[in-house]
Amino acid sequence: MEEKVYKTMNGAGALNIVLGVIAVVTGVATGVLLIISGAKLLAGKSKILF
Repeated sequence: MEEKVYKTMNGAGALNIVLGVIAVVTGVATGVLLIISGAKLLAGKSKILF
């Protein structure tokens, strides 16, 4: 019985690590894309007419 609990906890821990890595990678990629988009907007600021 204890071995089954240990295997379940081990699997949950591994899943948490994987999901954490995916969340960090997604966050970094999103941040880079937002910075690039903002830089393009600032670069083209003089071309915008209202």
